[in-house]
Formats: sequence, structure tokens, C-alpha cells
Amino acid sequence: MIWLATKRIFKSGLQNFIRNGFVSLSSILVMTVTLFILTSIILLGGFLNYSLDQVKSKVDVNVYFITTASENDILSVKKSLEALPEVSSVEYISSDLALANFKDKHQNDNLTLQALEQLGANPLGATLNIKAKDPSQYAGIAKYLSDASDGTLSQNGPTIIDKVNYAQNKVVIDRLSKIIDSVNVLGIWFAIIFILISIIVTFNTIRLTIFIARDEISVMRLVGASSTYVKGPFIVSGLLCGIISAIIILLGFALLTFAINHYYGAYFMGFDLFAYYLNHFLAIFSSIFGAGIIFGSIASYLAVQKYLKN
Repeated sequence: MIWLATKRIFKSGLQNFIRNGFVSLSSILVMTVTLFILTSIILLGGFLNYSLDQVKSKVDVNVYFITTASENDILSVKKSLEALPEVSSVEYISSDLALANFKDKHQNDNLTLQALEQLGANPLGATLNIKAKDPSQYAGIAKYLSDASDGTLSQNGPTIIDKVNYAQNKVVIDRLSKIIDSVNVLGIWFAIIFILISIIVTFNTIRLTIFIARDEISVMRLVGASSTYVKGPFIVSGLLCGIISAIIILLGFALLTFAINHYYGAYFMGFDLFAYYLNHFLAIFSSIFGAGIIFGSIASYLAVQKYLKN
């Protein structure tokens, strides 16, 4: 009996969907636009996270050591830093490598190279390049280094840490942390706003469908049709609109991301938009398909519920 009633509701909903073709098309269009924006936000979020990761990879804290510091002491500091949970990696650059890099960087500056030769000795000390797992953790690493500089001594007694450039990079690090937080918050608010817009517009579109079928609903109520049987077909129509919109978006974005990546991939700084879409397709499919179904069913239910209360 339940199966038979369910079958009738779905059949009636499909008939309403086809019969009210223009209104159904309007609902599909509205939901497609909303799902397009939501999918764009998801892909934009992926691109921004990739871009921020690229920027984060270029931000670090450098520890400069005095020229008399022994390699064993420096490697000991490196080992202690690598043990910190905040640290992602520590790169050791010896004084000889630092000098070679300096000469390579200033290979066209003869004046600087001549001055360097006149010194007779290597004026550059070894360096440690530290990368944190998150930009906000550099402050803690800098504090650790500040405390270590008081207790990390060479064999002759003075501290082996000459300088830590955290203060110079702090402005960039703080700005990067704020950008990451702002992007995350902005994405959430955009999603909420467009979800509400979609539900409101779809709600009014479904109400138009109900208004067209008002005589039919009145007859159903007069002959004693249950509330579920009256609501069911309109909710099914809303579900169909959501499902069709989701399918359009999923197929459309597969073609769109491929085309964008093929023709404009060079402008995305190495970010493969099509590969990202394919790699995250299951999550995107679940989000968009689920959103389409939820938008259609909620808007339809609210519209029918409001009408039946009148």
C-alpha cells in the first residue's frame, strides 16, 4: 500500500513537472545559476588554497650564525628545531655554500666581487632556513630561537646565533595569515548567501506552480486526499529540478574546467583546474548533488506547507 502511494506521488510529480514545463524550466535555471556559483566558490577555494600554499612555501625564518660557529653546534641547533611540532622543514646552508650563492647572485657586479676577494676570508656564516607548518607558528619558533640564543654556546663561550630575521618577515607572515583567514570566512558567507537566495527564489517559483494547480489541489482536499498526497507531487517536482540542475552543473564544469585548463592554464601559476576537479569530483558531486536535492525539496515543502495553511 505504501509502495503504491509512493509510486502515485512520484508519477503525479513527474506529470506536474512536464505539464508545467515553463515554470519547471525557470526553477531549473535558478538552481543551475546557484549551483554554478557554489561550484565556482569550491574551485576558487581550491585555487586560492593552492596560491596561498605557494606563497607560504616562499615565506621562512632564517637563522644566521657567526662565522666562528662550528658545524657540529649548528647541526645540533638544526636537530633541535626539527624536533619542534611547529616546524615543517629546516634547510642547512653552510658558509661555503652561502658564499658560492652570493657570488652567483652578484656575478655581474665586479665591484662587489673584487671587494670580496680583498677580504681574503669568507665573511658569511652558515644559515638555517626554517619553514613552519602554518604561518601563525613562526612567532613561537622565533621565541624558541631567542631563548636558545641565550643557552646555545660555542666552545669559546659566546652565542653562536648572530641574527634571526623573524622581525623582517613578520609583516609578510601576519598579512598572509590574515589573508588565509579572510578567504575561508568569505567563502563560507558567500555560500550561505547564495544558498538562501536559491531557496527563496525556488520557493517563489514552486508557489507559482501551486497557484497554477490551485483548483486541482482544492478538489484533492475536498475528496479527502491526505496532506502527504497533496504535498508529495510538488516536492517530487522540486527534487527533479534540483537533480537536473546538479547534472547540468557537473557535466558543464567537466567541460568548462577542461577548456579553461587547455586554453588558459598558463595563467593559473601551475594550478591544474581540470585535474583538481577530477581529483575532488566525489566531494564536488556529493556537495552539488546534495545541494540540488536539498534546495528543491526544502523550497517545495515550505511553499506547499504555506499554501495548505492558508
